[in-house]
Amino acid sequence: MSANTRKRKNWAKRKRPSSDGRIEVFRWGVLIFAGIIVLRLFILMVVDHHFYQALAAGQHEIYEELFPERGSIYVQDLKDESITEIATNHQLAFIYAEPRHVDDADDTAEALGEIFNYDDEQIDTLEDRLDQPDDPYEPVEREVSEALLEKVLELDLDGIYYIRETHRLYPEIALGGHVVGFMGSDEEGNLSGRYGLEGYYETLLAGEEGYIRSERDVAGRLIAVAERAFEPAVDGANLVLTIDRTIQFEVCRMLEETVAKHQASGGSVVVIEPNTGKILAMCGAPDYDPNLYNEVASIEVFNNPAIFLAYEPGSIFKPFTMAAALDSGAVEPSTTFEDTGSVMVDDWPKPIGNAEGKIYGEVSMTEVLEESINTGMIFSMREMGQEVFTEYVRQFGFGEVTGIELETEAGGTINSLDIGPEIYAATATFGQGITTTPLQIAIAYAALANGGLLLRPSIIEAVQYTDGSVAKQGVQQVRRVIEESTSRTIGAMLVSVIEHGHGARAGVEGYYIAGKTGTAQVARTDGIGYEEDATIGSFAGFGPVEEPKFAMVVRIDRPQGVQWAESTAAPLFGEIAEFLLQYLEIPPTRSLED
Repeated sequence: MSANTRKRKNWAKRKRPSSDGRIEVFRWGVLIFAGIIVLRLFILMVVDHHFYQALAAGQHEIYEELFPERGSIYVQDLKDESITEIATNHQLAFIYAEPRHVDDADDTAEALGEIFNYDDEQIDTLEDRLDQPDDPYEPVEREVSEALLEKVLELDLDGIYYIRETHRLYPEIALGGHVVGFMGSDEEGNLSGRYGLEGYYETLLAGEEGYIRSERDVAGRLIAVAERAFEPAVDGANLVLTIDRTIQFEVCRMLEETVAKHQASGGSVVVIEPNTGKILAMCGAPDYDPNLYNEVASIEVFNNPAIFLAYEPGSIFKPFTMAAALDSGAVEPSTTFEDTGSVMVDDWPKPIGNAEGKIYGEVSMTEVLEESINTGMIFSMREMGQEVFTEYVRQFGFGEVTGIELETEAGGTINSLDIGPEIYAATATFGQGITTTPLQIAIAYAALANGGLLLRPSIIEAVQYTDGSVAKQGVQQVRRVIEESTSRTIGAMLVSVIEHGHGARAGVEGYYIAGKTGTAQVARTDGIGYEEDATIGSFAGFGPVEEPKFAMVVRIDRPQGVQWAESTAAPLFGEIAEFLLQYLEIPPTRSLED
């Protein structure tokens, strides 16, 4: 074999491995490339599937949200059974501009400024915003009335347009804002109900959003044979309240006048139908206009004082102590004890005395209520036992929320009764060391009036759904607290309080009214004890005692120039009671000469 032949064979042997290597590299390259493609497809089809689906849908689909109409809120008129809207919806205009279409920014700003009563600075600012040829959008004015909108349209200004927006309207501002609440926006601008009924029933009033979805062709036209989806919006339900429009108006007016007369820091009134638990009126002062909720000086005014501001109730709590002692058989109205003006309790270093240090000597339980004797309350508690007294307090509903259909209800506290030492039960017998809300007091007085049944208070008469169905609220019994005989007895004793005690100014000529005054000290917030020269006057009661048509509590906070509730809360109670008896057409039950 020649040398050249051997060289060619050797070269061929060396060449084969090199060729095989390139094929191997190529093969791995293909595999890696295929892997990259598979990975990319996985990302597109799985990881980013929803993104590209939405992107494609935006090119050939139509999707639009359908917004429901918010439900209205109504109050009743017990006289003619009509209902009146106190929260509803109305259309207002939103004026906006497309500056690129505005021919003369100066004249346009001047014309709009005249309609909307802008000052020179506001007009100059608007002119600057309108004088931007590349700007496609500038808001001008929201919540524009129909009358102002007509003036804008008459000008026929280039680049000025409008759309209609739905806004919440509260037409009956004299009925108070605490019950209704308002529509407010969060940090992201989302509107929702706040406080009162608007907040408590947000979901029910708001309804359910709907949508419509369909496909379109490249020209933007609907494809007739394409799949479509349609979910109609469900409008919110309407609420019909138990509140009577006339009663609410008059009670709120009287409360405002009394608060102003005594230069009080505030006050509240709750009127309840004893046999049903229905709220006929609920007012608080100071109040606010839900249409102008953003103009209040402090957001604290949004809280309904009748359900939120728990306080030490003072002597209006004494009838519950006496009812418990009567119902347990520990005492009778004629039971007597010797009052020495004060009493020592357990290891408490100081004696507990009566108001103004008075000493009454031998008195009956009826006289204990008439004269509002603190030591007599402690005697009643001791006769029945501390544990029995505590259980009755709980049975009357204190220490827990009533369940009223309103936002921000507080439950008060009776935690001190669980501590143990007698001092806490002793002070609780006359309404100190525990806290309650006016609503809790009112519904508990309703139990004293209606035969001993604690009911759940309600402010909703009926719910009207968009499908035409109506859900009516029935009487909701919580439990029996005292026997009917006890209810009648305590009612008679409370009539005696008005006839012979400190509640004379709460009486109504021609009727037997039951009730009790209470002048409570204001607990300090910066330490132990009570503020000097600061009181809360209350009066609670019901009538006519033979067949009660109303139970009511009146509270006046920090009145100036007077100390006792018999000069502040009691007269207001009497004024409202007289109005109620006349309005409800309840004939007198006793001779006017009595």
